[in-house]
Amino acid sequence: MSDVRPHRSYLATIYGCYCPRCREGKLFERPLSFRLRGIMKMNERCPVCGQITDIEVGFYYGTGYVSYFIGIFISLATLITWWLIIGFSFHDNRFVYWVVCNSLFLASLQPFLMRFSRSLWLSWFVPFDPDWKEHALPGHERINREQMGNW
Repeated sequence: MSDVRPHRSYLATIYGCYCPRCREGKLFERPLSFRLRGIMKMNERCPVCGQITDIEVGFYYGTGYVSYFIGIFISLATLITWWLIIGFSFHDNRFVYWVVCNSLFLASLQPFLMRFSRSLWLSWFVPFDPDWKEHALPGHERINREQMGNW
């Protein structure tokens, strides 16, 4: 086959917020930046393969759970790192300092985590198709145009 296929792995696809079907098109209209307005606006369809990103009404509600578990994992990692490097004590406020630092760290990661969790969630429901140009898009019978983006 003469087509050039993307060399993106599954993790690179999720981390970069690419379409899980073709691994080429971007899921979001705008790149992640310090200007937070509109960074969560997703393309209705993948600009490359046409995959619908809002599969059904309320599809992205599950990303709250994904983001929560990623936040728990990050908090456990920072807790262990803090404990190994600085330690904890009942005689001073080192635990309070960790809580404050961890909260600020998670708050600064929140825009990325929200986009990452949407990308991960969509990848669990839309499989990669290396020959997407030859295969038709699957029909999505649960799409309600009036309710799209209403989450």
